[in-house]
Amino acid sequence: MSVFEVLRFAVRGIGANKLRSGLTMLGILIGVAAVILLVAVGNGSAREVAERIEALGTKTLTVQGVGGGDVLTREVAEALDDPVLAPDVTSVSPVASTQATLTYEGTDHSVQQFVGSYPSYFGASNSPVETGSAFTEEDVAQGRRVVVIGQTVAEELFPGLDPVGEEITVSGALFTVVGVLEEKSSASGFMDANDLAIAPLTAVQQALVGYGPFNSIIVEASSSEKVADAQSQVSLILSQRIETTAGSTTQPYRIQNASQLLETQTETADTFTTLLGAVAGISLLVGGIGITNIMLVTVTERTREIGIRKALGAPRRVILTQFLAEATMLSLLGGGLGVAAALVGSNFTIVGVKPIIVPSSIALALGVSVAIGLFFGSVPANRAAGLRPIDALRYE
Repeated sequence: MSVFEVLRFAVRGIGANKLRSGLTMLGILIGVAAVILLVAVGNGSAREVAERIEALGTKTLTVQGVGGGDVLTREVAEALDDPVLAPDVTSVSPVASTQATLTYEGTDHSVQQFVGSYPSYFGASNSPVETGSAFTEEDVAQGRRVVVIGQTVAEELFPGLDPVGEEITVSGALFTVVGVLEEKSSASGFMDANDLAIAPLTAVQQALVGYGPFNSIIVEASSSEKVADAQSQVSLILSQRIETTAGSTTQPYRIQNASQLLETQTETADTFTTLLGAVAGISLLVGGIGITNIMLVTVTERTREIGIRKALGAPRRVILTQFLAEATMLSLLGGGLGVAAALVGSNFTIVGVKPIIVPSSIALALGVSVAIGLFFGSVPANRAAGLRPIDALRYE
């Protein structure tokens, strides 16, 4: 029997009961679409987080205290800005931040990050100003109460208005808006990157947080290639300036850079995407079980046909090939429809994430669907091929 004849019989067998075949393909369709879309969601989520981390700046180091220790003082920040001990450090921006409620003409808006820092913070944190201007070193020296706000704050407090030059109340203190930041993309499930305000460090200390230790210190390296060198230099200065508690085996601070965060995120995202794909793969197995059941019913219904064909001399391999071809065609058609459904679904946002299709997941899902057709179709195919002609002809 030629390949064409095998396919022709397979199509005829599938078309003999369109509803049953359609339901079987639907199971495979759902499984394939689920695998591709869930992997795409994992990939899209990973891409958003990577963009968020890269937006922090590829030359940036973040120094944070560990265990609530008051180790990040002004003296420590000044020591890091040393061209001799830290030649690869371009800028040092101490950060004092707090939550605050911003008010404008009776409208309130709470921000999780009201940041006090130096003008260098804008460049180090990759936060360019879109309208207006950033504050200056003189503003810091004079403790002027000026502020640059993010896009979310501008939309909440000044819908349809230009915020620059307007005065807002920040937890009871008056600040003048001098600029609005460019919009940043925000990774799903993470803090809104545009819901913040940045003001001179001295003004924030005077009006909001006091003169205690900093929350963090942002250090900018001279180039992406010099980040590792800058980190070593910063680590050496910190070890000299910050004493370790007697008996403690850990440093009271930690240094993070965007590369380390990105590497950690990539490993986490790969695990997450694999897990999503594995969960979705279960639906493919369910579809395979459906193929077995449907094909067993098909073999039962066509027992007399099998007996007639075997009585006319059809060898075992022909019967086996025919039913395997039907099972594989069912899974392949269902898989193809599943790919189409996944491509359509990827145009929509799923749980707040824009899916990004991974081409290899399409090939893998289709390959698995065909393998499932062969594997789960082998049981009914073997049963059909193993029927004795005399028993098959007697079947009612």
